[in-house]
Amino acid sequence: MPVSTLKRKLIGTPLRTSEVPHQRLSNFAALAVFSSDNLSSVAYATEEILLVLVLAGPSGLSWVWAISLAIAALMLVVATSYRQTIHAYPSGGGAYIVAKENLGVYPGLMAAGALLIDYVLTVSVSVAAGVAAITSAAPFLYPHRVGLGILCIGLITLANLRGVRESGRIFAIPTYLFIASFAGMILVGLAKQLFADATVPGQEAFAAPAQQLTLFLLLKAFASGCTALTGVEAISNGVQAFRYPESRNASVTLTWMAGTLLSLFIGITILASYYGVLPRDGETLVSQIARNIFGTGILYYVIQAATAMILILAANTSFADFPRLSSILARDRFLPHQLASLGDRLVYSNGIIMLGVVSSALIWLFQGDTHALIPLYAVGVFLSFTLSQAGMVRRWLSRRTPGWLRAVTINGLGAVATAVVLVVIAAAKFIHGAWIVIALTPLLMIMFRKIHEHYTGMAQQLSLQGFEPQKPKEQIILVPVSGIHRGVVTALQYAKSLSPHVEAIYIDLDVEATETLRVKWGLWAGGTDLVILDSPYRSVVGPLIEYIDGVERQHPDAQITVVLPQVVPARWWHNLLHNQTAWLIKGALLFRKHVIVITDVPLHLKQ
Repeated sequence: MPVSTLKRKLIGTPLRTSEVPHQRLSNFAALAVFSSDNLSSVAYATEEILLVLVLAGPSGLSWVWAISLAIAALMLVVATSYRQTIHAYPSGGGAYIVAKENLGVYPGLMAAGALLIDYVLTVSVSVAAGVAAITSAAPFLYPHRVGLGILCIGLITLANLRGVRESGRIFAIPTYLFIASFAGMILVGLAKQLFADATVPGQEAFAAPAQQLTLFLLLKAFASGCTALTGVEAISNGVQAFRYPESRNASVTLTWMAGTLLSLFIGITILASYYGVLPRDGETLVSQIARNIFGTGILYYVIQAATAMILILAANTSFADFPRLSSILARDRFLPHQLASLGDRLVYSNGIIMLGVVSSALIWLFQGDTHALIPLYAVGVFLSFTLSQAGMVRRWLSRRTPGWLRAVTINGLGAVATAVVLVVIAAAKFIHGAWIVIALTPLLMIMFRKIHEHYTGMAQQLSLQGFEPQKPKEQIILVPVSGIHRGVVTALQYAKSLSPHVEAIYIDLDVEATETLRVKWGLWAGGTDLVILDSPYRSVVGPLIEYIDGVERQHPDAQITVVLPQVVPARWWHNLLHNQTAWLIKGALLFRKHVIVITDVPLHLKQ
């Protein structure tokens, strides 16, 4: 099957540019696309808090409520702040655009680097957590968790390459199944707590605490639970993916997302406290809660399936935002231009593929371990939160538009709160892996600047300002040949149409073949001079380059053109049966400082 046919079957037929408005998302679909990351954190945020508090025994676990409520309050502040960002920047771009416009280029690049890192980690963490939910219900799959994770990322990548609207349809059912199943589990669990004649499980058999309850331990638990806020900024980054009016629809969807997240997060914390479940290897907290409420019947497996799907599909939020942010950076010349191009299905295909490859590498590197990946998580997102909110404060203070005092208060509170959380997360998780993100962000900023310098320098050199076209030069045509055949004769005829100064160059690797060529040359070459070069070390490219250097020295003002006869096989795999000398010659000539024109003259074979 031809590659083009396989591509069409996998991702669909190309879409016209005029269809962009029709590919935009309704609020219903957008909630599935942009909030899956945020909502999925419900499945592990409470578990991450308890994973730290359990070290201090029952006295530590008693703080789970205070920490959960503090995180809930922070959610409200951040969500309200981002609603203002959506209305102030309806074109999207999120933290990068806000920080760059209001704080300067370097804060903008810092926000962009932090977000790109966070998007990659979002894919890796959510898929790893989703696979953990699968292996909790099917322990025999645990040894294959890395392969399962990479397979899931590949499927999500493929779904996103099919287009925004189609991926929205694919991911809507799992997202709403997760919301409905978790809401049902919470309601049934609360009903049992209120009306069932049962006692709350205790912690009588609790082992001796591994650590004392300290302020640092509480801050570390708070930092771990703040993973629940990841993905809040996703909607502000992708405002242009919404139907008209974009800002209004985006802010409404953000409100839905925040309300749903708060309800589910607090609900899971209540159930975890009531049933006395604690984190343990081999089974997630949600699995233990579901088993306590529903037993091991069909409803238990529905919860596990919904959890696994939302955790795996949470990666889709990154696949929606990473390519968009990359395209904006590429348009600003901070990333390769290829990332700014829309693919066949009106999505940024190169960014989608890049994200899939890098996140798969992380899954392999960390062996699909959620707890090993989470310490790297959230540092980048809270850095971008802080820069975005600080940028909005600067915007309101400089413009002082109607209602600016209320707006600057909200964004100021958001900036202070997220900055405090950033310091706490960085300090609490530094030795556990957060240092990697802290070190990687400035390295990305340096990369952005180097790319920008390249594009800026290239633009200056290509500029027509002050440019004076040169007078036509004498043309010298050199035709490297491996013998005499139809392709060579055709190339010689083309070369003669360009200039009367044509030389064919043959590298002598075999005495008999050279003598045979001399005989045939006079019959078929049409009077073209043949230069035969010795090659004592059997190199083709080396003697040819030396000869071209000699021609350049003899004719410093001439334009040298190398015409390459190239036989093109009928099947791609036939290339494996032939020497690729033409490619080697082009590779050797392409990066020379002196301008040498390289022209291919192909001869296409029929079979």
